[in-house]
Amino acid sequence: MTALTADRATPQRDGLDRALPVAAAVTIHAGALVVVNASGYAQPGDATAATHVAIGRAEERIDNAAGSDGDATVRVQRGIFRWANSAAADAIDRSHIGSPCYVVDDQTVAATDGTGARSAAGTVFDVDAQGVWVVTG
Repeated sequence: MTALTADRATPQRDGLDRALPVAAAVTIHAGALVVVNASGYAQPGDATAATHVAIGRAEERIDNAAGSDGDATVRVQRGIFRWANSAAADAIDRSHIGSPCYVVDDQTVAATDGTGARSAAGTVFDVDAQGVWVVTG
């Protein structure tokens, strides 16, 4: 491409809300922590692969349990969301604010990466009695 010689109407996306193709054989519940797997498909957050990337919160329930990769799409929003706090040695407290936290499941985050087994969920923004506020996506 060459440099502009006239004004350009540059396409824009706000980046807060997007639709992603869903992985095969999964159901994503509205409000779930969503990750993108190594193949680029959305699925519910889980602790089974450190290579998953947390992308945000599902804005709707999508049932692709009988489908193949990409047969369905899910709307996902990025932002600061409150997730459930893990327990015992994995519990997050105020000393973790500003630090990474890790996906346990589609609604729970932990202070540790489970010896390299968990994907990062985002950055701890705050902690209260109801859970952990995480900058996700």
